[in-house]
Amino acid sequence: MRYCSACGEAVSKRIPAGDDRHRHVCNGCDTIHYQNPCIIAGCLPVYEDRVLLCRRAIEPAYGYWTLPAGFMENGETTLEGAMRESREEANIQLEGDALELYTLIDIPHINQVYIFFRGDMAQPEYSPGVESLEVELFREEDIPWSDIAFLSVKKTLKHFFADRRRGHFPVRTDSISRKPR
Repeated sequence: MRYCSACGEAVSKRIPAGDDRHRHVCNGCDTIHYQNPCIIAGCLPVYEDRVLLCRRAIEPAYGYWTLPAGFMENGETTLEGAMRESREEANIQLEGDALELYTLIDIPHINQVYIFFRGDMAQPEYSPGVESLEVELFREEDIPWSDIAFLSVKKTLKHFFADRRRGHFPVRTDSISRKPR
């Protein structure tokens, strides 16, 4: 950030009084510009013994597989964001009362938090949305593990298949501390 969005003056990075972190602070009007993590909300849709994955039609990770998810919008809950992203990317309708919080994954080095809800699809009805090249249901043994777009998705899927074998789905928290090599 170079200029204040409130008055247009230059900003500098400094620790404001009463704070403990460097922030962008306007040199003219003293507005403090807080930058906070982005929340990505999504779903792990399940139909019988398969999970639904979307093949990305956008960057980053064009052509790779992911769960339907994306950045939350202002004015929506995490659940509403997850359901909206599922509609936008896979044209699936999931009922909010049938979805359960499943994974919360912190990725501090890129200032993101992923929240996935788990839920059953009533029917195997889906199709690619504008951000997906294709959408498909996969059994565990058919997951294209080397073509999964994001480590947060891979962790969520691995938790799911392990939990399904145990027949117990606790809320999972995890973190990714650095970019994988």
